[in-house]
Amino acid sequence: MADITARFGWRHLRAAPTAHVRHHRRGRLAHDGPGLSFWFRALTAALAEVPIDDRELAISFHARTSDFQDVAAQATVTYRISEPATAAARLDFSIDPHTGAWRAAPLEQIATLLTETAQQHALDVLARTSLSAALVDGVAAVRARITDGLAAEPRLPATGIEVVAVRVVAIRPEPEVERALRTPAREQIQQEADRATYERRAVAVERERAIAENELASKIELARREERLVEQNGTNARRQAEESAAADAVRAEAEAKRTVRLARAEAEAAKAVGEARAEAQSSWLRVHGDVDPATLHALAVTRLAENLPRIDSVTLSPDVLTGLLARLGGAGGEQSAQGRQGVQGAQGRQAVEGRQGRTGGGARP
Repeated sequence: MADITARFGWRHLRAAPTAHVRHHRRGRLAHDGPGLSFWFRALTAALAEVPIDDRELAISFHARTSDFQDVAAQATVTYRISEPATAAARLDFSIDPHTGAWRAAPLEQIATLLTETAQQHALDVLARTSLSAALVDGVAAVRARITDGLAAEPRLPATGIEVVAVRVVAIRPEPEVERALRTPAREQIQQEADRATYERRAVAVERERAIAENELASKIELARREERLVEQNGTNARRQAEESAAADAVRAEAEAKRTVRLARAEAEAAKAVGEARAEAQSSWLRVHGDVDPATLHALAVTRLAENLPRIDSVTLSPDVLTGLLARLGGAGGEQSAQGRQGVQGAQGRQAVEGRQGRTGGGARP
């Protein structure tokens, strides 16, 4: 819409670059072109504003296919007014000189013309097409037919209108029919999904079976290795027992031999000691047999004195001396023989004790 302002009885019009303005003054064309700006008087001016930009026209209509099914079509037609002078002459694009608004509705007339023309060609195509074909190839067929129909329509060039592009958005059946048509595809998709599920389950079962077989094989192999381990442990235990028994036998044999050797050595030592003692006793007896009896008596007395306990004092009463003298006088000969034997016995004991003192580390006190 043009921008019109008032100044001192005059009007000033300023149009957009996408608007073609025609100014007639007293029946003559004063201004003609897009994006004009000029002064005019409202009483003598006739103004027309024609949009020359591309415009989108949305078309929605219902049609019936060859199998008597109702479908809804949605399309968009892009057009523009290529001949503003022709369009202003065929349609009322005049504007109010005070407000700049259109006095009529020329764009609605163009929309009605384009809608009815496009709808007519689309209905013609869909009426000879089945529902399934319309849903599959209907969009391209309807777009091509509308484009050709609008290009061949004589009223559009005569009105100065040029169709730029035609787009068919969708062709849809009724909701119930659409759900019914979707059912086979959904069933097929569901069957495919079920088959995929079954295949996945089969694969899962197969994998589980393989895993179970692997686990069983692992257990069998583990049991076989445990059996080998037990056998090897038994073999090792037997071998260890045999080695231990052999070692114990060798040790016992060595200990027995050692014991026998020790016993033999002790026996030989005892025999040697006995022989030495016997030899010493024989020598002692031979020596004492050749000595004078008086000497033997003296040695016996000396030995006896050595073995008697210590006597600090001796008290002799007359009775004791009388009896002692009587005994000494009556048994003089017997005492002399016994004295010699006592001396010899004392000398033999002294010789044996002397040897024991040498072997044991000292003489008896």
